[in-house]
Order: sequence, then structure tokens, then C-alpha cells
Amino acid sequence: MKILHVGAGDVGTAATAALRARGHVVVTAHRASASNPVDLTAPGSVTGLLERVGGIDAVICTAGSAPFGAWDELDRSAWMTGLGNKLLGQVELAQAAVPYLAPSGSVTLTSGILSREPVAGSAVASAVNGALEAWVRSVALEGQGRFRINIVSPTLLAESKERYQDYYPGFPTVDGQVVGQAFVRSVETLETGRVYAI
Repeated sequence: MKILHVGAGDVGTAATAALRARGHVVVTAHRASASNPVDLTAPGSVTGLLERVGGIDAVICTAGSAPFGAWDELDRSAWMTGLGNKLLGQVELAQAAVPYLAPSGSVTLTSGILSREPVAGSAVASAVNGALEAWVRSVALEGQGRFRINIVSPTLLAESKERYQDYYPGFPTVDGQVVGQAFVRSVETLETGRVYAI
């Protein structure tokens, strides 16, 4: 399959490695890419990327961020950053990608453990992750017969522990290879509307 992957980071690395190991052609794109730059907060950038890449069998997204901070100190700007980046960025990518998908092609987005296990300071990230998961379950009902859509919701990756463990004290980690297999499952099976909590 020809798969467009938007995003980078440890989750993105794991997803691309797992899909390529299965023989898929993965076209990568992210904000700092020299060959396929894309900005999820700019719809024109997403459309331009899809036009350059052309027809695809699947699209996966591991991009998007949301700010951390005390709930009563997060102002409208902080909320709009999380909503515009991780939530609307992925939603609009999915909407824009569907016309480029092969029949019954798949869309796989990424949320995270904070939707089900919030931590102090994660009000925006937890809300955004939960909204993404609810959106995927809803859209799957409308996409039947046209496209499939799922979302991967990982805990802290072992590869990321050193950088982020202070935010997730006592949280178990998961190996990136395990997370990568969730993307394989989403792309290769017939499942839709699934939240793969890992």
C-alpha cells in the first residue's frame, strides 16, 4: 500500500518502521521536512501536500501538540493552540485526505493516554484527546463503505521516558514496536471506529 504519514517524533518513528517492515510504501511529511513540509494549522498546506502525493491507500497522523498548565491559568490562547493544532489539525487532515483515498482506504489518527488517565496540568491535552476519540467513533458510522477510521491512544513510550517521565510519574511505558503494530492493525484490518488504547 501507499501510505501518507504526517508527523514525526517517537510515535511517528515507530509507526513508519512497523508499516515499512510490512512492505508498505510510506511517504512521510512533517513541519520540518525538506521534501514534504506540511503545517496542520494551515489547511492550504495540507491540501498542497495531498495534491503533491496524489492517490493513497491510507493516511496516518502522529502530529499535533497541546499545551500543559494549571487549569485556572490556561487562557483562551492556550486552549485555541491545543484545539487548532492537535484536534482541528488532525480532523481537517482526515477530511481533506478522504477524496484521495482508494475505496475503503483508512485514516489513522493519534490521541494518547491523557484522555483516560489525566495528570495535573493536562486539562487541554486530556480534553483534546477525548474529543478526537469521540470524533473518530462518530465519523466511522458515516464512512462505512467509503473509508475506515481509527485512532491510536498510547501511553508513554519507553523511547520517550527520559524526556517526559516527570509528567507521568509511575506510569507504565510501552515499547515503540508495540505502538507501531497498532498502526499496522488499523491500516491492514477491516476495523473502523476503534480506539486502540495501548
